[in-house]
Amino acid sequence: MEEFPDTLYWDNAMKVSILVPVYNERTLVERSLEAVINAPLPENLEREVVLVDDCSTDGTSNILQDLAKRWPQISLYRHEVNQGKGAAVRTAIQKATGDFCLIQDADLEYDPNDYPQLLKPLLDGRADAVFGSRYMAGEQKRVLPFWHSRMNSTLTMFSNMFCNLDLTDMETCYKVFRTDLLKSIPIRSNRFGIEPEITMKCAKRKLRIYEVPISYHGRTYEEGKKIGWRDGVKALGCILYFWLVDDLYVEPYGKEYLNNLNGTPAYVQWITSLLRPYLGDRVLEVGAGIGTMTGRLMGRRLEYVACENAPLYYDSLKNRFLRTPHVRVRQLTPDKNSDYQELREFDTAICLNILEYVSDPGAVLANLHGSIKPGGRLLLLVPQGKGLMGSLDRKMGVKRRFASREMKEMLVAKGFEVEQVHQMNKISKLVWFLNSKVLGADHISKLSLKLFDKTVWLWRAVDKVLPFDGLSAIYVARKKE
Repeated sequence: MEEFPDTLYWDNAMKVSILVPVYNERTLVERSLEAVINAPLPENLEREVVLVDDCSTDGTSNILQDLAKRWPQISLYRHEVNQGKGAAVRTAIQKATGDFCLIQDADLEYDPNDYPQLLKPLLDGRADAVFGSRYMAGEQKRVLPFWHSRMNSTLTMFSNMFCNLDLTDMETCYKVFRTDLLKSIPIRSNRFGIEPEITMKCAKRKLRIYEVPISYHGRTYEEGKKIGWRDGVKALGCILYFWLVDDLYVEPYGKEYLNNLNGTPAYVQWITSLLRPYLGDRVLEVGAGIGTMTGRLMGRRLEYVACENAPLYYDSLKNRFLRTPHVRVRQLTPDKNSDYQELREFDTAICLNILEYVSDPGAVLANLHGSIKPGGRLLLLVPQGKGLMGSLDRKMGVKRRFASREMKEMLVAKGFEVEQVHQMNKISKLVWFLNSKVLGADHISKLSLKLFDKTVWLWRAVDKVLPFDGLSAIYVARKKE
């Protein structure tokens, strides 16, 4: 079994991208950026400063151009129309080239000397994101007006209620991320709604978030503070909106069904309840995605190997199970035989929603057959009904749907005996047909998914009495002795 070190400081130099949105800060921006350029960083960590001038009109633009010429670490971009902090951060994320991204305001409220403690949980491999808290025991904090502080604490409380997190400072500017994760999160808010939006999406994607205390030197409104009570009201709206809407992945990063599974916990529980009785002590899961099923199935297994090919999901798996000793994470292409050479003698292999995406389903089954010991089980989840193949499938990259007889014959041809077939989600066949074949829809409504998930208990009961095959099916097959 692979050993993971307690600390993950890299031998090769890495880079942190410091993202700085700027708007009308001519009196402070030079001193602020000088502090950013000279701030201490952990060993072997380089810096780039990605400045986005959000159409400043007070002379800040000229100052930024001079600073970009003075310091080669600065990359400067400009919005031709003022859009807001969220839009500026979104542009900066697109331009970032570092391994980590740290969001920094262009005023002097936050102290760049806190960079080492903000980055440490990420460098140690413990965190996917780190929030700097102004309300933990930092070195120093300026005392601010009572009602402004209460607004921040109230917004944090409401955010925690809907996110199911226990943050002390959701509205903090200092948020640090692994860049690959941050680039995969769509940011829709143009103004200060970026803070509750990104917090909600981190929570829904189950990122490992750490908080560290930071120093804070807040400004008053007379000194140039821009956020006001109207932004607080809008932030409440953002919390509710992004609680309802599961907009979690930028398009190039998304296996759409992973996004859907993440927002349907009752449906996931339905699947895992059918799989769990067949699991042995040593389990191999191919196409584990972000670990949605892995986290529910690993249980008390002696060994659980979760495999994924997509780099973003592979990294997410590694970080999610970094300190789970009986779970190993491997990079594996399901239909590539050489990737299975060291994966042998498993009691159970799990392959959920994989065969419909690959070019050669038979090759995947053959590889899994070789990884299971004689008498071991293969658990498959596949979409059914060739006549249902339509716009929704094509949008998600699905190459095929399976007929029940075809799937059984394929399993027998690869050396398996089919023990059990669980037909699932029969009630959704009509809805799928209407959306995919008649209406030509290219996505599943998030509201529909939530309503479906809240009524899964009913559809599970209905499945038992309906006489036809399901929209999906779980095949339990045993490797012949």
